[in-house]
Amino acid sequence: MTGRREFLKLGMAAAVQPPTTGAVPGAPRRSAVPPARFPFEEATIESLNARMTKGDLTSSALTRAYLDRIAAVDRGPSGLRSIIETNPDALKIAASLDAERRAGRVRGPLHGLPILVKDNIETGDQMATSAGSLALAKHRARKDAFLVERLRLAGAVVLGKANLSEWANFRSTKSSSGWSGRGGQCRNPYALDRNPCGSSSGSGAAASANLCVAAIGSETDGSIVCPSSGNGIVGIKPTLGLVSRSGIIPIAHSQDTAGPMARTVADAAALLTAITGVDPRDNATIPSSGRGASDYTSFLDRGGLKGARIGIGRKFFGRDARVDRIMEEAIRAMRDAGASMVDDCELSPGQEYGDSEFEVLLYEFKADLDAYLATVDPSVGIRSLEDAIRFNDENRARSMPFFGQEIFLQAVKKGGLDSKEYKDALARNLKASREDGIDKALAKDRLDAILAPTGGPAWLIDLVNGDSFSGVSSSQPPAVAGYPAITVPAGFISGLPVGMTLMGAPWSEGALIKYAYAFEQATRHRRPPSLAPTVSLPEASA
Repeated sequence: MTGRREFLKLGMAAAVQPPTTGAVPGAPRRSAVPPARFPFEEATIESLNARMTKGDLTSSALTRAYLDRIAAVDRGPSGLRSIIETNPDALKIAASLDAERRAGRVRGPLHGLPILVKDNIETGDQMATSAGSLALAKHRARKDAFLVERLRLAGAVVLGKANLSEWANFRSTKSSSGWSGRGGQCRNPYALDRNPCGSSSGSGAAASANLCVAAIGSETDGSIVCPSSGNGIVGIKPTLGLVSRSGIIPIAHSQDTAGPMARTVADAAALLTAITGVDPRDNATIPSSGRGASDYTSFLDRGGLKGARIGIGRKFFGRDARVDRIMEEAIRAMRDAGASMVDDCELSPGQEYGDSEFEVLLYEFKADLDAYLATVDPSVGIRSLEDAIRFNDENRARSMPFFGQEIFLQAVKKGGLDSKEYKDALARNLKASREDGIDKALAKDRLDAILAPTGGPAWLIDLVNGDSFSGVSSSQPPAVAGYPAITVPAGFISGLPVGMTLMGAPWSEGALIKYAYAFEQATRHRRPPSLAPTVSLPEASA
């Protein structure tokens, strides 16, 4: 479930199943399948590196191929609309990296590989950093976000900016996930009339549809894991502070983090390795020194589940029988792979602190966004949350054609971070999600990780009524605690992917990667999307 709806507890309490039929405003009438088979479909970082090392592939050729595919399947009225803009310097960067390789300098496994970043992450180049909003459409960052600096240092080609739910899905209570003023409505590549989930919708859809090697998303609550699950890919929500937030348009400093989104666990691990590190501009990264791994691909072990103790988060079950069946199959697969599956894990989904989580986010959003916008070039004209609200009101027809800015209006009324209401809510949340939540559950049964369904199948895009969630979600405890989680493809419902989440203690990304990789290799659920116009449902029996 996306963070916005998780915070508001809409959908989860009602546990309404997403509809399977109905009109979809703006739905495509035909598939956006490209005219020819894409030669790099499902290509991995390892396979691309092997070809480049052999000399039969260059970064320039690979980058051009992805740009051509984007033009074929992402643009136009029937397109995926997962990318807001491509980098006009991408081919020049690729050529420079090819020259380095010819000269004998290879920076690492990402050298010359095209990576997308979400449009709330600063790139100090010709591309805007707008959080998908028209209000910041003219905002050009002065420098790269720290994680983008790390990507460039690793030799990645920053291919473009991925679409997202505008303002990271923290503008309206009635929004359609994946819609932004700049990018329009992003679609799910498994069925183009279905929602890709948010807020890292473009990152998830583009990585799944083979429009890039991999992508970077960000999460406050659910915005990496939900679009990863719904688009059939792997997503890692890191421990708070493992990846720097400097240069990222914020929601809330107590929960915000960026993370990798990729088609395989191995690729996600390689991407995570590249973007971690201590950043002087983000004090939250200081504790990561000595706790983060120097190479997360070292945890890739086909036998990694042998001897692991995995708790089954039964309290996250029971909202969709079809999802539950997929989780039962995952449990059997993990048991067959050598894990001890512990069936009495008492972790709560977090309903008891849902309201106080939203309260904290409102306070931090106002403070953090105002601090960020104060650094934006004055010529952009948006220097505070109040400025953004005013812009939206003055440009209502363009900025708010389908839904409003109710969350903005709630946040702007909040006081400062010295407020007793804020401090009490934050302390309550951290205690409930950590000491009385994940920490307690792990310790009680000596667990290495906790298994839960990530979410349900994608719902129909509905720009009139907004999102229609299934109520299946496990994002809240690790999001509020600031603890890591990884989602990996676990099966399909009517051709729509469903993911399984593993969550654990802080700084346990390596272990989670090991377990997820072993599960992935044993089950091989990932399959590429066909960009079908809609879900193909079986005919009803007479």
